[in-house]
Amino acid sequence: MIGSIRGAFGLLGGTLRDLAPILVIITFFQVIVLRQPVDDLAGIAVGFVFVLLGLTIFVQGLEMALFPLGETLANAFARKGSLFWLLAFAFALGFGTTVAEPALIAVGAEAAEVMAAAGFIAAGEDSERYYAQALRYTVAFSVGTSLVVGVVRILKGWPIQWLIIAGYVAVLLLTAVAPEEIIGVAFDSGGVTTSTITVPLVTALGVGLASVIKGRNPMIDGFGLIAFASLMPIIFVLVFGVTISI
Repeated sequence: MIGSIRGAFGLLGGTLRDLAPILVIITFFQVIVLRQPVDDLAGIAVGFVFVLLGLTIFVQGLEMALFPLGETLANAFARKGSLFWLLAFAFALGFGTTVAEPALIAVGAEAAEVMAAAGFIAAGEDSERYYAQALRYTVAFSVGTSLVVGVVRILKGWPIQWLIIAGYVAVLLLTAVAPEEIIGVAFDSGGVTTSTITVPLVTALGVGLASVIKGRNPMIDGFGLIAFASLMPIIFVLVFGVTISI
């Protein structure tokens, strides 16, 4: 019992240390630079406590559930020896966790409104909804594809730097021909895909897979899937922009 209490306080202390720089920066600018009193200090303090508890529980949940789950699934698929099911799982994981990402839904809806206002797409609720949905599924499909590429890279032992360089060369070429209205959306799409659920599962999948396959180093081969998940949506959304502009 005492050990559990000490462990809980240890986790809270670790999270508090992680949040301390943010708290110090906000306090400095509020008190020293702006020199303004803090409105509803009691409410902010209570909210900070909620953030502290929430992050502590979330991090502990990652260590107890998502990381072990991702590694277990990777081990199981590797031992099963079925390339098809391994790649199918990687694609489904990337697609499923991205298509329901709230940040992506928000970006898609906002992009649709701006595109309609700029005359890039037809104005109207139906047209905007169709555009936002098409953008959302394009990004989700790209993340699923990126995990397939990442898993194949781990299996084959391909150097990640050459794939990343080739990907950004493609981005530069597509940026030159894509409509200006889609470029910013494309680059932002690469950031909103890495959510709090996707990152732990994908990282654990890569590390677990590299740990099981003979001749693979988890530190060298296990990481990098998130890089593909951030890069591929840029390429797909740029292609999406070129396609709908034709």
